[in-house]
Amino acid sequence: MKRREFIKTAGTAGLAAGTCPASLMSKSYVYLQPPNLSQVEASFYEKHPDREIKCLLCPRFCKLGDKERGYCGVRENRDGIYYTLVYGKACTVQIDPIEKKPFFHFLPGERTLSFATAGCNVNCKFCQNWEISQVRPEQIDHFDFPPEQVIYAAQKNRCPVIAYTYSEPMVFFEYMYDTSAKAHKNGIKNVVVTGGHVNPEPLIKLIEVVDGIKVDLKAFSQDFYTQYVRGELKPVLEAIKLIAQSDVWLEIVYLVIPSLNDQPDELRRLCDWLIEAAGPSVPIHFSRFHPMYLLKNLPPTPLSTLEKAWETARQAGLQFVYIGNVPGHQAENTYCPKCEQTLVKRNVYAITENRIKKGKCTNCGCPIPGVWS
Repeated sequence: MKRREFIKTAGTAGLAAGTCPASLMSKSYVYLQPPNLSQVEASFYEKHPDREIKCLLCPRFCKLGDKERGYCGVRENRDGIYYTLVYGKACTVQIDPIEKKPFFHFLPGERTLSFATAGCNVNCKFCQNWEISQVRPEQIDHFDFPPEQVIYAAQKNRCPVIAYTYSEPMVFFEYMYDTSAKAHKNGIKNVVVTGGHVNPEPLIKLIEVVDGIKVDLKAFSQDFYTQYVRGELKPVLEAIKLIAQSDVWLEIVYLVIPSLNDQPDELRRLCDWLIEAAGPSVPIHFSRFHPMYLLKNLPPTPLSTLEKAWETARQAGLQFVYIGNVPGHQAENTYCPKCEQTLVKRNVYAITENRIKKGKCTNCGCPIPGVWS
């Protein structure tokens, strides 16, 4: 099957549907089994003597000998040249509402063509997509989905936004960057859902070609990152600062895990820091935790804990605070910070009312930060 025939088949299998399918994986896809991985030279690495390399993409700075892979499992040193093995090799693709990412101040109600490859540069014990993030590309079915086909699929299925999501997009940086650059030339916006565990230089380059970045801030404690993420907090905070200083739209998600990152003092320090680093108008989503992967011994987050986090953030001065994974809660809605008018009503991922016009409250004219058109 030719690549264009593949996309046409994908369209008839569900991509072109008016509703959002649970999955677009289909037997009609051309699955590429090992050793059919990509061999595209990676960005951001140093060559060292004796065919060794040092990866500069993320704060791990992996030092690798010949035939060794980085922590992410999708970048490999071959004879002193560093390669990405997942360029154009998607393992999942879906059409999602942008609210699912979640982005609440970025084209409300629009559809996103969302996809991912295998791999991640951290190991969150509570990862909801561990089946793809914590495996090597040889361990999962994948299919040929190069940038041109991503853009074609987005156009065909009336998706004005492409979302790089599900696993950790930074580990397929080159694929994401090239797709984003080409998408912009075709009038399509790009959003990234990331843990923010990335070095400044690649992030600055990525900012040039994307429109929105949502950072999953796991906690406001290095101890938590060490024990439950196997990563570092400081680079994530630096990434948030960089994004906030750019023209790229920023939103934050904080998964509230009972007894681990839900202490009032920690949440207050987080909110104070966020106001200083990104300003009071940055949206923050406090999301309910559900037991999964390696963290099944804890209960779901009590609603009272989420509401206390919401109150803490509002008292600190954050203007747009949301509660996530609690369908029907009033904190899913967007309110005007000046007149308190309900501006955007949400029910799960559906927009039932939108009173923002040209980026302003229709009641009092207060500007509402975001990407609205």
